[in-house]
Amino acid sequence: MSKKCELTGKMPLKGHKVSHANNKTKRRFLPNLKKVKFKSKILKKSLRLTVSNAGIRSVDKKGSFDEFIKFAKTRNLSLRLKKIKRSLLSKSA
Repeated sequence: MSKKCELTGKMPLKGHKVSHANNKTKRRFLPNLKKVKFKSKILKKSLRLTVSNAGIRSVDKKGSFDEFIKFAKTRNLSLRLKKIKRSLLSKSA
């Protein structure tokens, strides 16, 4: 399973764990990923995606999954969602 959000493109970051004695050891900051089911009203199907908590909140803010996909930047979306975006835009036009 890829540790990348399919909606926002968030990926793990690298950094240091710093102790009280200021010793630095390498660590990874992982995104808060969840498997979520979204329903598309225009395409009339549901999708199961690996999405970060921030991605879920972004979809909620736009109102629906279809509205989010219409206005989302294509470079942040996964390959699967890029195809869905193309079909969604062609059906809604």
